[in-house]
Amino acid sequence: MSMGGCAVAAPDRRVAAMGNPFDLDDEPAYRAWREAKLADAPRSIEPLLVEVRDPFALSPAERDALLDRCARFNMAIYRAPAGEPDPALPRALGRQLGLLRLDANWLADEDGISPITVRDGAGPAAAFIPYTNRAIKWHTDGYYHPAERAIRGMLLHCVRPAAGGGTNRLLDHELAYLALRDADPAHVRALLAPDAMTIPARTDEGGVARAAQSGPVFSVDAGGRLHMRYTARTRSIEWKDDAATRAAVAALEQLLADSPHVLRARLEPGMGLVCNNVLHDREAFVDDPQRPRLLYRARFLDRVAQPD
Repeated sequence: MSMGGCAVAAPDRRVAAMGNPFDLDDEPAYRAWREAKLADAPRSIEPLLVEVRDPFALSPAERDALLDRCARFNMAIYRAPAGEPDPALPRALGRQLGLLRLDANWLADEDGISPITVRDGAGPAAAFIPYTNRAIKWHTDGYYHPAERAIRGMLLHCVRPAAGGGTNRLLDHELAYLALRDADPAHVRALLAPDAMTIPARTDEGGVARAAQSGPVFSVDAGGRLHMRYTARTRSIEWKDDAATRAAVAALEQLLADSPHVLRARLEPGMGLVCNNVLHDREAFVDDPQRPRLLYRARFLDRVAQPD
């Protein structure tokens, strides 16, 4: 299945080499990919870490290391020296990693970068949970977008952490797919349905601000790469009302509660996450009023580039 409207990327090397592991009818490809994926799966964030001297000018070795982590784990965590706040950093770093098509959502600043900080009473963003200190449940970014605006890449850069809390949990969406397919391929089949999950329309004083959006949870792009669209929210979401979908959603919720592949990361100043829009959440946090938590978020219509 292709995600209509997006530029067609070069095929994934593993697809050309052994078929498509995300095709439910290609069991040999799935088994070969599954064995390699589990053998390489990290149990902590240590294998994801890459030391970076200057995010604005990666060395060839730093770039290769980040691309390698994202190819293997769909995410990498970089650690650079803490510096002054500079919202240009995510875009400059992303450009070096093949993240070119920035998704400038309506709450982002004019440069398309979203400063993620508590905004009590400060404009429309104050009504949305990322701009509070509350916990955020499991999700992938842009789950409410249409297929042509699917968020495939994301970069999160820490300027200041919270005084306490704010840790993210991370899960490679390919490992979520693997666990569900192992449990019952019917779960994957249900979540591939084009009407599996619907986000109702969002309205404001001007009427419909965002139309209702139906789509699959799992999809495969023209290059053979897996994309996931998901939120654990129970409000403002409608699941397809059939037994197969209910069973698949319950299995996914259980997986997110007890998967051994869930990683925990608390970003410190100068650190950041670059990923192919993996599953993630955020725990609640407590701010230092003098130095409130601040992260820069950039979301892209591209995946991280494949290693050379």
